[in-house]
Amino acid sequence: MSSTSRRSFLRHAAAFSTLGAAGPLGLTLATMGQASAQSTGGGYQALVCVFLNGGNDSYNTVLATDTDSWGHYLAHRDPSSRDPSDGSTSIALMRPGTPANATAAAGTPARLGGVLPIAHSGRAVHAGRQFALHPALVRTQQLYGANRLAVMANVGPLVRPTTKNAYYQDGFPKPEKLFSHNDQQSTWMSFSPEGASEGWGGRIGDLLMSRNGSGSNADVVKRSFTCITPGNTSTWLSGRAVRQYPVGLASIPGLGANQRMLGSTDLHAAVKSVMSSSTSNNLFTQAHQQVVARGIQATDLMSGALPSNAQAPWGTPGQSVWTDPLLSYTNMAGALVTNRLALQFQMVARIINANRQGNFGIQRQVFMVNLGGFDHHGGQNQEHNDRLRQLDHGLAYFDQVLRSMPGGDMSSQVTTFTASDFGRSFTSNGDGTDHGWGAHHLIMGGAVQGGEVYGTFPQYSTANGNGVFSSPDQIHNGILLPTTSVDQYAYTLGKWMGVSNTDLASILPNLHNFDSSAHDVGFMG
Repeated sequence: MSSTSRRSFLRHAAAFSTLGAAGPLGLTLATMGQASAQSTGGGYQALVCVFLNGGNDSYNTVLATDTDSWGHYLAHRDPSSRDPSDGSTSIALMRPGTPANATAAAGTPARLGGVLPIAHSGRAVHAGRQFALHPALVRTQQLYGANRLAVMANVGPLVRPTTKNAYYQDGFPKPEKLFSHNDQQSTWMSFSPEGASEGWGGRIGDLLMSRNGSGSNADVVKRSFTCITPGNTSTWLSGRAVRQYPVGLASIPGLGANQRMLGSTDLHAAVKSVMSSSTSNNLFTQAHQQVVARGIQATDLMSGALPSNAQAPWGTPGQSVWTDPLLSYTNMAGALVTNRLALQFQMVARIINANRQGNFGIQRQVFMVNLGGFDHHGGQNQEHNDRLRQLDHGLAYFDQVLRSMPGGDMSSQVTTFTASDFGRSFTSNGDGTDHGWGAHHLIMGGAVQGGEVYGTFPQYSTANGNGVFSSPDQIHNGILLPTTSVDQYAYTLGKWMGVSNTDLASILPNLHNFDSSAHDVGFMG
């Protein structure tokens, strides 16, 4: 085997290190391939995707509250507004300014009080409209008012700009397997249904990995920290060369440097040595053990570089992550509960700080965190309220940590954005909502042009006797027909990260179907 072929083999061998039980050992480092060259410089930047698993009900997350919109909203979410004898539960939130009723049942709209108004610049497309956030998003409203957070209205997977008439035409190109959880999660992440192997987060990592050091062995190990998740692994973080590096909520699992096996550090060191060395002349065996060795090096490097979780600003000295009040949110019963989303954000902040201290020398990173429990076919008032409380606390916690990082404010270098399977239906199913398509999302960070609603906020309407909605933005069940594509959403984020227009076009398959003047949606500075 030639040296060139052997190097090629090693690159591909590394890719297989993500399979099976290798992940917890930190073997997901397959960042040995050459990344596409991007311009250097620009300092550190990171993207953090917050995936809301299950399909967030954006109709109750960001609302239109002008008189016309509110009437249509009540008609489909408060059954008593159209039929007092309807036994369905109202999932309609209360008008802005409605006082909270402390005697109402926990989690009910009356107990929460009115939705939280947010201002906007009065762009022509939103003339005469007023908007608000769910009552649980108190700190999110504050971030929006401080111009640190923006709303991206009605975004979703699209093959090309799609009108309502076009949607109903046979043969018009639409995303495959709409309204399916697994397929639409995958489509959001990779532009293909379930089974895709590469996501646009990972492909951004591929294209920017050249900024994360040279091709030396030490830098190969460090490059494995380009795409990281302290939550669930996903297609979104997988590239062609880069592989996602999974870490724990509070620590780095695997054969780290400061661990013991059966109580013995000597036995632990011996096992590491056996796993990472070989006397075999077989190239496949040698290649496998080089991958193992680099995986152990990555684990040791990450474990040794991470600051304590009980350290300000991301933690409280003397507290474990399970008792730290900084990592706890107030649930709808009024109890302080550990917020696993905040735990994931804490790990991201600790990794960013370790890099800032010169341990990794990385200029571009992509992270993914997860918050589950958004598939609210029933019990929506209580469950959606609790999930949004977690999101609200998590976003505010992460923003505060980034602004208080040792060495100075990092918030302008980190952009956090939400994504989800899909939005949900306008119509209530009795106690919840069903699967939808378009949805509103949040973008947070110091580089975000906040305090604005971007895109085109949908027009609401009331279905006629045949269930047909007159709004050009609503199809059956009042489901939103997206007016901004995931390609455009991703383009705006990727451009801020420093990916070239040409390379963005290569990883966003439908971008060429949209007018080039509308590729950048405008929410990034």
